[in-house]
Amino acid sequence: MHAHLRLVSRIIIALIVVSAFGLSSAQAAPTTYSCVLTGPAESPPNASPAIGNAQVQIDPVAHTMVVHCVFSGLVAGTSAAHIHGATAVPLTGTAGVATTTPYFAGWPVGSTSATYDITLNTLAASSYNPSYVTANGGTPASAETALFAAIAAGRTYFNVHSSTFPGGEIRGFLVAPVATEKTTWGSIKALYR
Repeated sequence: MHAHLRLVSRIIIALIVVSAFGLSSAQAAPTTYSCVLTGPAESPPNASPAIGNAQVQIDPVAHTMVVHCVFSGLVAGTSAAHIHGATAVPLTGTAGVATTTPYFAGWPVGSTSATYDITLNTLAASSYNPSYVTANGGTPASAETALFAAIAAGRTYFNVHSSTFPGGEIRGFLVAPVATEKTTWGSIKALYR
């Protein structure tokens, strides 16, 4: 009986620790956000047959953002690609370009399908649209804070533009994976191993 009470006490303490410190620990850990890129997700929607996906991993400790994008079937070659933010309402609307313009360094300009990867230093001014930095505190550090918060809030989208759709051929809002009861319970059990 005493062993059972000790286990219950440990679980209660773990829950208190996770709830009290979980947010700061989660914010410090790298987090991956992803989206499916489609024409109907554009604003206004379009009938592009293209499809793609993008993943963005942000790391507030290392001050990096790893960008991975795969797309195919664009009706015309790419002319721009970047992250827009922050929209007024999560998962809808439009916003200005937050990251480099008109596209990320090394982006496959003119391609109708490609795989792309880059790691950005989020404390470097070159990782941002200069107007985004100005509108968000005036420094790369303040822009990083604003962008990471907007990504976490579902208020940013990845947009691939083409010459046929200069406003954007395919886009998707970046969202985080959803935590489940199983993953949360697994985190608590890991504290006592």
